[in-house]
Amino acid sequence: MAIPLQPEEQQSLKQMIGGSSRLRLTLLYKVSRDGGSAWTFHTKCDSQGPTITVIYNTKGTVYGGYTSQSWLGAGAEFGAHDEKAFLFQVRYNEKSVNKKFPIKADKYANAIACCHSSGPVFGRGDPNMPYFTGKINPSNGVYTLTTAKVGTVYDMKSTDISAFTNDSLEVHDIEVYKVDEGEFQLTSHSWRVTSKFDNQYMQELKRDVEEYTPLEETGVEQVKVLLTGQVKAGKSSFINTIISIFKGAISSQAPSGSTGKSLTTKFRNYDVKKGRSGPPLNFKLCDTKGLEIDDGIDPAEFSCILDGNMPDKYLFNSSTQFSSDSPGYVATPLLKDKIHIVVIVMDATSVDIFPQAIIDKIKTLQAKVNQKGIPQVVLLTQIDKICEGLQWDVSKTFSIPAIGDLVDKAADLVGLPRAHILPVKNYEREMELRQDINILALLALRQIMNFADDYLASY
Repeated sequence: MAIPLQPEEQQSLKQMIGGSSRLRLTLLYKVSRDGGSAWTFHTKCDSQGPTITVIYNTKGTVYGGYTSQSWLGAGAEFGAHDEKAFLFQVRYNEKSVNKKFPIKADKYANAIACCHSSGPVFGRGDPNMPYFTGKINPSNGVYTLTTAKVGTVYDMKSTDISAFTNDSLEVHDIEVYKVDEGEFQLTSHSWRVTSKFDNQYMQELKRDVEEYTPLEETGVEQVKVLLTGQVKAGKSSFINTIISIFKGAISSQAPSGSTGKSLTTKFRNYDVKKGRSGPPLNFKLCDTKGLEIDDGIDPAEFSCILDGNMPDKYLFNSSTQFSSDSPGYVATPLLKDKIHIVVIVMDATSVDIFPQAIIDKIKTLQAKVNQKGIPQVVLLTQIDKICEGLQWDVSKTFSIPAIGDLVDKAADLVGLPRAHILPVKNYEREMELRQDINILALLALRQIMNFADDYLASY
């Protein structure tokens, strides 16, 4: 199974390409999704301008090529002149590397070969990177490419074909991304209408959350909000963001970071207090293990959390599944012990290349949530990495069409209405609170509380 491009690998590729720091990669073609057909490749990728082709082989090696010219599939083979083309390798045996192989000065005219019967070919007349022609079909999820030789068109220095491909022509996937400058223009019409991002609006939102009280007849004193999602998506960071807003200072209660594994090892219920030492508000933010391709929260344990069987601070154990025999098991949970709304946290930079394995895991968990009639929303985090300007001012979020497009894509991925997709920026690098970040987070939190209230009202 192909592990998708990691954020640091995407950043390396953008640096290799050069130009604006706002470069954006948009997925056009993916073999495992669209099929290994040259015709399909050209249908999706022709006349798109600069693209980058990424190949994931079965030995944990990721390599590919960049061209600033458009692919074209009409007629017989012809070459495209490109002084900016290069080959690259960003992963070898599952370890990150950073290697760029530029085109030779006397080979600019042969940078790529365009032909209706071939997929992306780097090196006209003498392919310098494995490729495919016609149509290739997978065998147990593996595609076999045609061999190539390196060094004739691109300057590979001391790297031979064996080192470049890790001596394997078998690949899990091939992806082609459109590369553009990512000039995220504001539109005069917001794709989601809100009040003006000012102090009055922030205080209004904050007051709405502080004054929220669950329906008395339900016996629920604090609504329980469960956050789940892929590792590094930012669920623990959102908890810290909310705690920070009501504390009045940056907080880091929930463990968060950028490791490849989940830093959350316990099921935790976090109170959010009014001020530094005030009373807790009428909701709890519940944190659990992140979703990983080969690990993460177990569906059976997830059900126990939803049903209120799992106690606070339960330590997850990979060798022992939580069950009715586990210490602290709540045998007869009341409504107040159960989860009242589920929040799926997704990294906005990964929406276009979300791993199918993680989508499948989310769908499995969603099936259990749907069976119990629990409402769901999606937090779309790290929007500031999609549009550089949002690093300094997220008040423009709803006036940037690209963010609206990502909301649409996220809604399609998880099968939820657009109003259930809530973009936010968490506190990460900041050392002081910002009004715009607070407003966006409070907007999301108020919507979460509204949906939870609807659930309790119908229980």
